[in-house]
Amino acid sequence: MYRDIYETWLAAPSLSEEERAELFLIREDEQEIKERFHGPLAFGTAGLRGIMGVGLGRMNIHIIRHATQAFAEVILEQGQAAAKAGIIICYDCRINSDVFAREAAAIMAANGVQVRLFDGMRPTPALSYAIRRYGATAGINITASHNPKEYNGYKVYWSDGAQLPPSFAAIIADKMAASDVFSVQTMAYEDAVAAGKITLLGEETDEAFLACVLDQSVSRESVEQVADTFKVVYTPFHGTGRTMVPEVLRRLGFRHVLPVEAQMVPDGNFPTVASPNPEDTAGFAMSLELAKTHGAHILIGTDPDADRVGSMVLHQGEYQFISGNQMGVLLLGYLIDRKRAAGTLPGNAAFLQTIVSTEMSMELARRAGLSAYQTFTGFKFMAEKMAALGDEKQVIFSFEESYGYMIGDFVRDKDAITASMLIAEMAAWYKTRGMTLVDGIDEHMQTLGRYYGEKTINLVMPGVTGLEKMQMLMKTLRTTPPTEIGGQPVVTVRDYLTGTKKTDGVETAMELSGSNVLGFTLADGTNFMVRPSGTEPKVKVYILACGTDKADCEATIQQCLQFAEELRG
Repeated sequence: MYRDIYETWLAAPSLSEEERAELFLIREDEQEIKERFHGPLAFGTAGLRGIMGVGLGRMNIHIIRHATQAFAEVILEQGQAAAKAGIIICYDCRINSDVFAREAAAIMAANGVQVRLFDGMRPTPALSYAIRRYGATAGINITASHNPKEYNGYKVYWSDGAQLPPSFAAIIADKMAASDVFSVQTMAYEDAVAAGKITLLGEETDEAFLACVLDQSVSRESVEQVADTFKVVYTPFHGTGRTMVPEVLRRLGFRHVLPVEAQMVPDGNFPTVASPNPEDTAGFAMSLELAKTHGAHILIGTDPDADRVGSMVLHQGEYQFISGNQMGVLLLGYLIDRKRAAGTLPGNAAFLQTIVSTEMSMELARRAGLSAYQTFTGFKFMAEKMAALGDEKQVIFSFEESYGYMIGDFVRDKDAITASMLIAEMAAWYKTRGMTLVDGIDEHMQTLGRYYGEKTINLVMPGVTGLEKMQMLMKTLRTTPPTEIGGQPVVTVRDYLTGTKKTDGVETAMELSGSNVLGFTLADGTNFMVRPSGTEPKVKVYILACGTDKADCEATIQQCLQFAEELRG
């Protein structure tokens, strides 16, 4: 079957000579042909993401056109007003991102959907904001976020500025499955621009977005107190944060913003890092060198599409990495404290986080009197929960452990621009108290009377066989759940696919259901979570430990890690 699809592609008149030559080179490589043509990239609620190359299972211009044709039809089915309100398209620094964005714009224009296209690469939160600002029906972002350089992606958004609802994503997937890859309606990009079917967004939109970012500041006076000496090192890892993050920090009042110049250059090959992921401490090597040279107080790095942010801080003469969970706790505590001090904390304040994030933040929110809610992984679910709460609750902060933060509600996705600003401001505030962010975490733990620690491990399972291994692992854990993990008995098993949990043999319903995630609660309250990635060939294991002290917590993590390694098979 896959060989037939390969031959069809090889003969397709839509292919360029370069694309045809690429396919011809693999004609004797059966495994490579199978990898590329055994099936299409799955279109999920996050859209598409995959390795670039020619083939049905790769990211390329034909898959972009095919997906956009289906998306255009979904928009047109909403009526003429939806088509007129149109779509906003954004792209990042990755190889082919600009090409894919223009192709998507041309497809939409040819189908009668009005297009606004950013005039250059922009951060993901700028797209989410622009959709809401202009009242657009939908959005497209050409990005693979923090994935390696070989990847690109196609993220889809709806009118609320959040990623596409599952119901619409399913319709797009069905339309793609029922149609030929090469049967699309398109026109020349230049003709669409000349006809006014595509208009460009630029500085005016940027300024409006930055104004909203600065509105999230809660302690600008702290920045002013330390501005003469406080130093911030920043890197965008060659990505889209390169203009907005330094600019917003300077506008806030920071006088010493030190960019990592070699990484300020947009480059989809990411030549200075093995991976452009702010979760990877190795990526901060150049930032760390610059920080040590200048005695910087904090290092901030954003991923290529500037929706995730990671940080290191100078603490007792050494630079320490702040985990995604720790930063979530710090930002939540900071917003509560500063808003309460200023009298701006809403009486109906609420907080959102994912089910695989630390329990420490949930406890902190509850003790502060906030309503705290958990959602599935992905900010689209937090956006849905925010919308469902409506005027009943005012969500002041949302986060997930993988370095994604959403402050307020003007953006409905991860926002590393606003988060970078607040992280720097918060570090300045702690500085005025003679403390660092590391001290801040310790202070929260002392207040809560418990020590919390987290660890995430990726069980990488690449290729076609890897997908089968991922499915088998989840099936085995679901049908024969472990009774003991890391030497501790499992007291509760939660199946988020069926929405049920079982404690001491008694099964009850949970609020959340419909996601392929399993959770195991141990006797000491530690949670062991297992979730297949929706965008990468790996199963993610989250260890959310708690204990009486650091040593107790670390011992639990190590015991759970040993069990997680055994799951690799």
